[in-house]
Amino acid sequence: MRFRFSRFATFAMALAIASGNVGAQTSCPAGMLYLTLDTNHMEPANQIADILAKHNVKATFFLANEKTKAGGYSLDDQQKPFWQRLAKEGHAFGSHTWDHHYFRGDIGADRVSYVPWGAKTGRTFDRAGVCAELKKSEDRFREMTGRGYDGLWRAPGGKTTSRVLEFAKSCGYTHVHWADAGFLGDELPSESYPNESLVRKAVASLRDGDIMMAHLGIWSRKDPYWPMLDPLISQLKAKGFCFATLKDAKLGDGINQRVKP
Repeated sequence: MRFRFSRFATFAMALAIASGNVGAQTSCPAGMLYLTLDTNHMEPANQIADILAKHNVKATFFLANEKTKAGGYSLDDQQKPFWQRLAKEGHAFGSHTWDHHYFRGDIGADRVSYVPWGAKTGRTFDRAGVCAELKKSEDRFREMTGRGYDGLWRAPGGKTTSRVLEFAKSCGYTHVHWADAGFLGDELPSESYPNESLVRKAVASLRDGDIMMAHLGIWSRKDPYWPMLDPLISQLKAKGFCFATLKDAKLGDGINQRVKP
């Protein structure tokens, strides 16, 4: 199952071209793609921003307060210049929660479970708690950049429940998953999934309207994937794709739900 926005591609394409999101391209015969990037250890963050700037590609970033290789957190003052840069360069932004825990199920009549990775138990949130968890990273982002998010969020690991989706929607956040083909594989072991094979797969599989997903660094991958964003974007543009942010797309209920449990 793919998540595409083909029926809105003409609208998004016009917006992207008008705003300069597609660089020197004047047409998009293969359609529109939406590159998204989630926070992680942040070590290659500025290099990734440089790649996007080189190709004049605007992406959508989902922010949580995660540990960094620099010994801090992805939303601390050390990262502030990076987020200010991205805001100035015209990217789009959404919540990835604050603590980057996982929504594991609906509890009782009005609560959801929120559990750290690898743990069996955690907290439970009602509607107000879910909204506060999503809004906390947005408040911090506004403090750093002077602007808020674009009404979007992505659950860590893509793990959602029907109730948490409804709770988030009620406080102004539309959930965004990614296309099967858009999973770029940067968190897979490089021994089994070498960079070149991942790029070939993406170039062959991506279609109009697909949402792509990668991270601002991955702790476990030995051969980092992020440098491959440069040739990947080049090859996709050569095929006739353009890029836009998700604030340029029309996200409807049911279009952006998760593919796998």
